[in-house]
Amino acid sequence: MAAASRLLNVSPSAIAQQLQALERDLGAPLIVRVGRTVRMTEQGGRILCHARQLVRDANDLKSIANDAGISGELRLGACTTPLTGMLPEILARVSVRFPDINVHIQSGTSVQLYGEVEAGNLDAAFVLEAPFPLPKTCDWTLLHEEPLIVLAPAHLAHLNPHHLLANEPLIRYDRKLWGGRHADEYLRQNGIVPRERFELNALNAIAVMVDRGLGVSIVPDWSPPWPEGISVARLPLPTHEIGRRIGVVWSRGTIRLRLVHALLEEARASSIRPEDRMAIK
Repeated sequence: MAAASRLLNVSPSAIAQQLQALERDLGAPLIVRVGRTVRMTEQGGRILCHARQLVRDANDLKSIANDAGISGELRLGACTTPLTGMLPEILARVSVRFPDINVHIQSGTSVQLYGEVEAGNLDAAFVLEAPFPLPKTCDWTLLHEEPLIVLAPAHLAHLNPHHLLANEPLIRYDRKLWGGRHADEYLRQNGIVPRERFELNALNAIAVMVDRGLGVSIVPDWSPPWPEGISVARLPLPTHEIGRRIGVVWSRGTIRLRLVHALLEEARASSIRPEDRMAIK
């Protein structure tokens, strides 16, 4: 209640009066006091999602009606790598240029987020390039490519990457993931039969395991941040192979298309510089 009063710049008693008026209109209690705090009732929980949608719709009306500026709420999704890597820088640029845009961010896998965009639950999402054709209701643009590399303990940096993959224990990037599929295809195409030890879907965890001497791995050369304090070699492959492509998918039918285009403009301008990549030896 106190946080709401500060956000809206009104007194806590005014917040309480507005809630009481809303409860009278709805004919149901929305909150109940528990000691010095309040919690939501079952009835309040049932209407919460719809109430949030009403607020978003109200913001959308302001954006649609106001041709002079770009404002409203943008519903974004992001998978793990862009969520912690490129997205913060892009949102910083968006916040400076378009201070009236509010952003709601939902994390998830690329598969999940494609579905959310197609269903209209998200306006856009930062995802890996899909290995299947997109529906005609969606568009996708490439932002960043990540080549495949071999991660190895620093003391093995002088060895050939194919020799490492064939002779050292392999910490495999999960083959159920799109990036993991590309790594698996590379091994098969080059006739490399690895000594598999682990398989997991977390790139940062793979880097830490390589640092601890548990094996080597073939992974996309993902954007920072990387785990701190590790000492691993990032070895390029003999042929340049793309491990993952990261971009933005969006719905052509969203009423927030102006906001999406503003986001895309800043995303394209916010390319990652080579000097920003962590130097890992």
